[in-house]
Amino acid sequence: MARSIKKGAFVDRHLMTKVVEMQKQKTKKVIKTWSRRSTILPEMVGLTFAVHNGRKFLPVFVTENMVGHKLGEFAPTRIFMTHSGDRKAAAGSASPGAAAPAAPSAAPAASAEKK
Repeated sequence: MARSIKKGAFVDRHLMTKVVEMQKQKTKKVIKTWSRRSTILPEMVGLTFAVHNGRKFLPVFVTENMVGHKLGEFAPTRIFMTHSGDRKAAAGSASPGAAAPAAPSAAPAASAEKK
């Protein structure tokens, strides 16, 4: 047995106490947390967490498929902006001068059959 399996999943203690409290009260309030490193457990399914991404809190509704993953995986810290080269290539192919090559017409094939 691997050491990590024996130790179990890591969840910050303060976060787990909030989850247990929510289960006792049976309420669906948003739990605000900075703990991106905590593993999602089956007890957390159905709860909504506000996970900090370094700038703001992003809402994460926990489903069964998320169990075993970390909370931080669902609150991205970086926003991808498209590369400028992609925009230029798309604009170049849309110009009227760069039309797609025409398909071969059926006329040459018909003349070949007559011979």
